[in-house]
Amino acid sequence: MFEKYLGAQRWRKIHRALRHSRVTILCLVLTVVVLRGTIGAGKFGTPEQDFNEIRDHFYSRKRAEPHRVLVEVQTAQSDSGSGSGSGSGSTNDNNDSNNYNTFDISKILVDEGEDEKPDPNKHYSLGPKISNWDNQRSRWLKENPNFPNFIRPNKPRVLLVTGSSPKPCENPVGDHYLLKSIKNKIDYCRLHGVEVFYNMALLDAEMAGFWAKLPLIRKLLLSHPEVEFLWWMDSDAMFTDMAFEVPWERYKDYNFVMHGWNEMVYDQKNWIGLNTGSFLLRNCQWSLDILDAWAPMGPKGKIRDEAGKILTRELKDRPVFEADDQSAMVYILATQREKWGDKVYLENAYYLHGYWGILVDRYEEMIENHHPGLGDHRWPLVTHFVGCKPCGKFGDYPVERCLKQMDRAYNFGDNQILQMYGFTHKSLGSRRVKRVRNETSNPLEVKDELGLLHPSFKSVKASSS
Repeated sequence: MFEKYLGAQRWRKIHRALRHSRVTILCLVLTVVVLRGTIGAGKFGTPEQDFNEIRDHFYSRKRAEPHRVLVEVQTAQSDSGSGSGSGSGSTNDNNDSNNYNTFDISKILVDEGEDEKPDPNKHYSLGPKISNWDNQRSRWLKENPNFPNFIRPNKPRVLLVTGSSPKPCENPVGDHYLLKSIKNKIDYCRLHGVEVFYNMALLDAEMAGFWAKLPLIRKLLLSHPEVEFLWWMDSDAMFTDMAFEVPWERYKDYNFVMHGWNEMVYDQKNWIGLNTGSFLLRNCQWSLDILDAWAPMGPKGKIRDEAGKILTRELKDRPVFEADDQSAMVYILATQREKWGDKVYLENAYYLHGYWGILVDRYEEMIENHHPGLGDHRWPLVTHFVGCKPCGKFGDYPVERCLKQMDRAYNFGDNQILQMYGFTHKSLGSRRVKRVRNETSNPLEVKDELGLLHPSFKSVKASSS
C-alpha cells in the first residue's frame, strides 16, 4: 500500500533507512548494557543518575591518587584521635612533631660506639713517618701533567681549608654565621682561582679543639700532591678585601707563611707574636716534618694540660690554660729557630690575619679614604673574630657586640661582590640591598668598579695546541 502511494523507488529508500535505524538503536542498547555491567552507571537508576555516575567515574580516575592520600591521612588522624580520646590533643601532637623549634635535635645526633682509648705509653704521631715525600710528589706530578702544581708562572695551585664541628652550634644563631663565613670564603676563592675544602669530620678524637686542623692538613697534603699551597683559615675569619691577590712570588723560598712579627716571636717569645688562624703551608717534606714536630703537644688530656703549663712558663704574657696550637708554634720557632726559621715567613705587610677589635669600627673611614686591593690596615685582607666563638655557648666578648661586628665585616666584604652586579647593602649593618647602577640593554659594556668580574689574576692562558 505504501509502495502504491509513494512510488517503488522512494519506498525502497525509506525501507532501507528504517532497517539501518533498527541496527543503530540495537547498538545503542548494547552499549548502555555494557556500560552498566562494567561501571555500574546509575545502578539502573534514572538517566540523570546515569550521566552523573559516568562523569564521576571518568573524573575520579584523574584524581584517584590525591584522593586516596587525603582519605588515608584523614583516616589516620581519625584513628589517632579516637585512640587518644581527644581530638585536640591529637592535633597538638601532630603539630609538635612537625615543629622544628620544639624538636629535640639530640634524638638524631647519636654517636655510634666510643672513641678508641689511646695508649698512654705510646708516643703520639699524626701517621706513619714519611721521609721521601718530595721525591714521591715530584714523580707523581711528572706522571700526571694534567694536574700541575702551578696554574701559571708565579700562580700556585692553592687549596683553602676551613671547617666546623660535625654537630650543630651550641647557640641558635651560630650556624647562620658559619654559613655567612663560608659564603664569604667561597666568594674570594672564586675570584682568585682558589679551590675550597670544607671539613666537618673530626679525623682524630685525640686532636679535638685547637688541634683538629693538624691531622686534616696532613691528610690533604698527602692526598693532593697537585696542590702547592694549603691555606688554612678558621671559621671565624672573613675576607674583607676581595680584590687583594696574595703576593705568591714573595714566598718562593719559604714553606710556611703566618701573620706575625720576628721580634715578638724570636726575641720576646710572646704567645701572640704570630697567629695560626690563617696561614699558608707549602706541600713538601719540610711541612710534613714541622707538622710532626707540632703535633705532640696536642693530644687532649694529661699531655695537653702538662704542655700548657710549659707554654705558660716559657712564653711571655700567656695565661694559664691547656696547650694550644698557636702557643706551641711560637715555642717551636723560638726554641728551634736554626732548624725551622729559614723557611718561615712572618708576614705583616698586609693582614693575612687582622684582629677585628681594631678594624671593624674603622670600615666607614676606609671606604671614604681608601679602596680594596691594599690588604693592609687601610683595607684588611682578613678580619678575624678571635675570642667571639660564634658557634659556642660563651665567648670572651659580649655576644651583641660580636654578632653586630660580624655582620658589618660580612657586609663590608659582600659589598665588593654585589657591586659587580649593580647592588650594595643599604648600610654595613643592614641585610637589605639597594641598586647602585641602572640596567642597560648592552650589559657587556658595563664595567664593575673594582674590575673583579674578569680580573687579570684569574685569567688563564690558552694552550697553543
